[in-house]
Amino acid sequence: MSAVGRGGRACYLLAGMGLLYSMVGGCAATEEEIRKSQGYYQEGLATLPSDRQRAFVSFQKAVQLNPNNKEARYALGHVYAMQGKLAKAEEEFRAAIKIDEDYSEAHTYLGQIFASQSRWDEAIQSYRRALANPLYVTPDLAWFHLGRALVQKGDLQAAMEAFEDALTTSPPSVPPALTHLELAQVYIKLGDVTKAREALKQVALLDPKGEYAAVTAELLARLK
Repeated sequence: MSAVGRGGRACYLLAGMGLLYSMVGGCAATEEEIRKSQGYYQEGLATLPSDRQRAFVSFQKAVQLNPNNKEARYALGHVYAMQGKLAKAEEEFRAAIKIDEDYSEAHTYLGQIFASQSRWDEAIQSYRRALANPLYVTPDLAWFHLGRALVQKGDLQAAMEAFEDALTTSPPSVPPALTHLELAQVYIKLGDVTKAREALKQVALLDPKGEYAAVTAELLARLK
């Protein structure tokens, strides 16, 4: 269990003119520790594309200095997920959420961790918690993955609504062609051929020679 997950005693720490209070992960970090933690976090972000192991170490140092650095915990969870260490990734995302219950990005990523293990009910719950935050910057990501999870549960009507909601986000973080393709397949399962054709035509328009073109052409041929 992570330091955040242990939930130690409440500690008070005078820092400058303010009173820092933490109920998570033991005593609050000092201002110097917070500053250094953020520095290691930024270092990790800068090195992640080229040196994942070095970034991992930087994120670990950031969390060690300030267990309440939610961004560092999220980044650490991301690296664990890339390594296939799903239990570790889940632990870090849960820790980040414990620090900030409205951390939508962490809820969405945690949902993806659940989905990768076919834990569909937990995934759906995580996506819905992400979407409960009206300030979530990329809600289409949660709507999209929620739609996929609902398809797995057989709730096609709710899945259709999730994909349709994903398409209302501007600017999108999920390629609209992919969302239209997923939506088209739900329409097909629901027996709505007209809407399925319309969605597939949107895929063809948005991605005429891309990775979804072949699947789109095949589905359109079946609907003729």
